[in-house]
Amino acid sequence: MPFGLKSLRQRLMVLLLLPVALLLLGLGAVGFFYARGSLLDQWRGSAELSLARAAHAVDMRLEQPEDAVKLINSMAGLAPYTTEEWEQQISRLPGVTRAKLTLANPLESTATPPASGMMSGAGMGRGRRFSPGSSLAPGQGRGMGMMRFQRVEMAKVTSPRLDAEAGAETVTMIFDLSGEDKKPVARLEVVMRFAHLMEDLRALNWWQSDDVYLVDDTGRVLAKGAEAHPLGGRLGSSGDVFQLKVLTEVLAKHSGTVLGPGHPAEEVAGFFRLARAPWSLVLFARGDAVLAPVEHFLKFYAAAGLVCIGLVLLLIFTVTGQVAGSVRQVCQAARQVARGHYQDVPVPRRNDEFFRLAHSFNTMVQGLKEKEHIRDTFGRYVDPAVARRLMSRPEATLLGGEKRKVAIMMTDVRGFTAMCDTLSPEETIVVINRYLSRLIEVIQRHGGIIVDFLGDAVLAFFDSLDEGEAEAVRLSVCCALEVLEATEEFNKEAAEKGYPQLETGIGLNFGEVVVGNIGSPARTKYGIVGGPVNLTQRIQSQAEGGEVVISKEVHDLLPDQIQVGRSFLVRPKGLDRDIELYTLTGSSFCAGPQPEPL
Repeated sequence: MPFGLKSLRQRLMVLLLLPVALLLLGLGAVGFFYARGSLLDQWRGSAELSLARAAHAVDMRLEQPEDAVKLINSMAGLAPYTTEEWEQQISRLPGVTRAKLTLANPLESTATPPASGMMSGAGMGRGRRFSPGSSLAPGQGRGMGMMRFQRVEMAKVTSPRLDAEAGAETVTMIFDLSGEDKKPVARLEVVMRFAHLMEDLRALNWWQSDDVYLVDDTGRVLAKGAEAHPLGGRLGSSGDVFQLKVLTEVLAKHSGTVLGPGHPAEEVAGFFRLARAPWSLVLFARGDAVLAPVEHFLKFYAAAGLVCIGLVLLLIFTVTGQVAGSVRQVCQAARQVARGHYQDVPVPRRNDEFFRLAHSFNTMVQGLKEKEHIRDTFGRYVDPAVARRLMSRPEATLLGGEKRKVAIMMTDVRGFTAMCDTLSPEETIVVINRYLSRLIEVIQRHGGIIVDFLGDAVLAFFDSLDEGEAEAVRLSVCCALEVLEATEEFNKEAAEKGYPQLETGIGLNFGEVVVGNIGSPARTKYGIVGGPVNLTQRIQSQAEGGEVVISKEVHDLLPDQIQVGRSFLVRPKGLDRDIELYTLTGSSFCAGPQPEPL
């Protein structure tokens, strides 16, 4: 028995539950690693996309002054502006606190305007008008001629700092304005509130987290989470190894994600660099927060696995309980059968192996009952086919019987008592048992019913039941002739082993007897009772060794079908009259060789 498991339930729990548990564990591990990698990849893509959108929102606000300059520049010749008007127009932009336009050559700002009248003649310096569509030619002043800017470029964006005049944190953006010769002709400084740049970020839900930073190209923290003002400090200033690793990646790359130590990672980060300013957005997240769906999945999977294992256990206990109950019933019934108390086992309703087992067991019990009934009723030496045919008749299984004419045969070994004096008891038993075994086979083959053994003598009768009286006599005649043949064969084998030769005398009679069960309910025997039984014994005593003697009743039933030798009259003991007997020499209906007539 494997692993010392003594019951089917234990084997099922080990051989079934263990593989199921290992399978669930393996599937859970594979699912966890797959889901973890998938979630991390999903977070990376989502983080980069969110940071890109946020950076674009900041870049859009940084581009507003540049777009305004380009718009005014495109209207050259329609409405010339003075430098003050330029500054006023830029200052009106959302979030701009002030603007300042400075020409590249301030010494020419007092030059006389041309006679064309395109320039205002009143005022000089900052009051002079010039056309933003004209270029500044050599020798021309600030208000002379039409000036056109061919290109506007962002030159610098400063870090946020407290502006006392604006009363808030501001960022200064410097633009270089170039002429047709691509040389700088003016510089525009725009001061914008830092909070204005951050308005779009504050509208984002994920920006409300404390783990989002806006840093410059030196790692200085400009803003953190929902804060609208810089907090100072730098990434990794506290010695955090992961923040230093992230800062290194931020300074080296435009965008990306970084995984922290641990499996799964204890912390993850993503970053994206702005296009219009030397700033970067950095997002930090806890690994357990990113992998929270995996943890929920693992908890659900563990709960489902426990439920599955519980169901398997319940199934094992249910099935093994039914199996054990069925096996227990069969075992108990088998023990009762071994004690001789025959009982059936309940047949389950389900059509499975135990249904067939119970049915087979009950069939076996019925067979044993029938066999024991045959043995108790008809003895051990009745052919089973004959016994079943007799049992089909109700009167055969009841105490008592009925009168019926049957053929009776009795055999006896001549000189057996004298022979016993020459043999040891053991040899005597061996010889007589082998001899009787031959006779039993012959009698059963002809449908005879052995009533009793009287030492070396055998009493049997032939009851053809439905075939009639003549058939019963035919069976007895053929059986008697074959017994003589069997005796001759036995003597040949006995001579080879040094045993003495046996001679059998046989008597056949036909008459009316009582046929039925004789005895008590505790012990019965199927047999015959009546005068013809005693007369058969007397007839048998008249037979010589190797001779069959029949009564006149047997002869008269088959006068033309049997051959007889001598006939003689005897007066048996107990009768007051003589009876006629015949020696049987052969028959016309028996197969096989016939004994030679004496």
